[in-house]
Parts: sequence; structure tokens; C-alpha cells
Amino acid sequence: MSIDFSDSALETEAPLVTTSLTRDDEAEGSLRPKTLNEYIGQQKAKGNLEVFIQAAKMRGEPLDHVLLHGPPGLGKTTLSGIIANEMGVHIRITSGPAIEKPGDLAALLTNLNENDILFVDEIHRLNRSVEEILYPAMEDYAIDIIIGKGPAANSIRLDLPKFTLIGATTRAGQLSAPLRDRFGVTLRLELYTPEELAEIVTRSAGILEVPIEPEGAMEIAKRSRGTPRIANRMLRRVRDFAQVKAGGVITEHVADQALTALEVDHLGLDGVDRRMLRSIIQHYGGGPVGLETLAATINEEAVTLEDVYEPYLMQMGFLTRTPRGRCVTRQAYEHLGLPVPGGISGGGLEQISF
Repeated sequence: MSIDFSDSALETEAPLVTTSLTRDDEAEGSLRPKTLNEYIGQQKAKGNLEVFIQAAKMRGEPLDHVLLHGPPGLGKTTLSGIIANEMGVHIRITSGPAIEKPGDLAALLTNLNENDILFVDEIHRLNRSVEEILYPAMEDYAIDIIIGKGPAANSIRLDLPKFTLIGATTRAGQLSAPLRDRFGVTLRLELYTPEELAEIVTRSAGILEVPIEPEGAMEIAKRSRGTPRIANRMLRRVRDFAQVKAGGVITEHVADQALTALEVDHLGLDGVDRRMLRSIIQHYGGGPVGLETLAATINEEAVTLEDVYEPYLMQMGFLTRTPRGRCVTRQAYEHLGLPVPGGISGGGLEQISF
């Protein structure tokens, strides 16, 4: 059966594969699991966390400070909410850029109750003066506040309730060593397998009351770049196509046709991914080319290419970084259906004369 998915009325303006939160993701909270048993994937991190939570509850103590790091969209915020539920405490959520002054942090910390959790997203972007206030808070559950200026300045030490700080970051290397060392539990979240993502898609479809076949869930999972946030976003878009064009049931064929209409191919590459690769091949002979030059060529922000698109292309073996810039590999030529020039091996780019 051939289904026509060409109507522009169903196109979406937001990039489908971006790992950043968009307006379309505002309803994501309803899809988030609430307990560790509901949380799919990340078995190693989940198993260790289960032990740490159970031990803290047995001792009647707050959980040690937790650092969650890994690519965006893998569930760091979701996991922090699960930790709060499992510990039976409240959670306050903020982000590094939102805490501009030491007084902002002091207000957050003094309003916590005993054993509560403070979740700081993008913790690597904390202001240095704020970060220094955080050190005694994490170690001694106290903060020193300076009142007044000049000779009349006075330091006051405020005792804090015992709390757990959960920091989330996509760039653990940008954390200062003193802050990183104060986290007792460090967990790295890895990209999900297609099988795990298929479970997540099936669960989310059940919550959204969307009929979906196992093959349809796997088709969405295989194109989701190993990221639950992208998988749930794709599910919502495929649901739209299925309801309008295919009777409401998400089958493998419906998912394939819908995602193809949205320019997401069978490996999860979208239009920007392919434009990156084609530009390097067609304008720069396969590379090397600098990131800023490439961004200007395809009219995208350099930081977007570096954070959203480049990591996945490198994981797929389509792109390599060299001291002189980005280069495409043999696999990229083959995926795009372009003739492979001599000198390109399967693992990267050798010197080529054009």
C-alpha cells in the first residue's frame, strides 16, 4: 500500500533530530518514568544507583552528591526526578546559567528541607563566584555570606539542611576539578540501543494511546540516534501522519513513509547531516575543512553543528576530526550514493590529489 505523505501542512519547522528541548517537548513530562523499575536502559548506571539509594535510605541519610553526564536527551533530568521519588523527598530544579549571583544560590539552598534534592542542569556553566559558594555547602552543609562592603563588611555563616546536589552536564570536561571532586557518585549515561528505544517508544505510545506495532516501534527506534528525547519526538510526529493518512495505527510502513517525508533516513540522518557531508565533499574535496567555514557554507550555527550533528556523524563513522579540520570517510560517500575517489579508506581520509 502506498501512502501519500507529501502534504506540506504536516511538515514541522523544528529540527526533528535536535537534542535540545523544543516547544514540542513541553508535554514530555507526562512520558517520563517515575521509578527506577519504569526507567528503561542504562542498566549499569541504574543498578549502581539502586544500591546507593537503598543504602542511604537504610542509614536515614541523604544520598551522596550525584553527577550525571553524557550527551543531551538521554534522561538526566528524568533520572533526577526518579531519585527524588525513590528517596521520598522533594526536588528543586534550576540550571547553571540561571544562578547568576551567590545570593541566588543561597536562596535556593536555605529553602531546602532536610534530605531534599537540588538539581542543577548545565552545571558546567555555573558562575565561578557561585561555584565557590557551593564548595562548603556540599562538604559542610553551610555557606558563608558577606554582608556589607569595604571595612564594614561582615561574614555570616549559615547552616543548611543536609541535602543532595545532582548536577547534570553534557560537557564533564569543562567542570572545574574542585567541583568535580566533590561529587561522591558519578554516572555516565550512554546512547541507547535500538531495542531499548523500541521499548521506550512502545511505552510512550501506550501513554499517548496510540496503536503501534512492534515493527513500527523498531523503525522509529532505529532512526532516533540512540536518544529517547528524539525517539519520543519522532513518535509524536509519526502519530500525526498515521492519524491523518493511515487510519491511526503506526506500522513499519507508516513509520518509514512518515520519517522519510520528514527527511530522516534509515540511519537517522536528517537534511542538515546530509548537507554537511555533501558540502565537505562537493566544495572541499572531502576535507579537511574548518568548522566555522563549514557552518558558513551551509548557513548553520557552528555550535549547533558541533553539539548536535557532528557527534552522531562521528559515531556512525561518516566524519573524522583532524588537526586541519573535518573530513568525510568512505562510508559517507557510500551512504550518499556518491562515487568514492581514490585514497579514501574505510576508516578515514588519506591525502588525495585533486
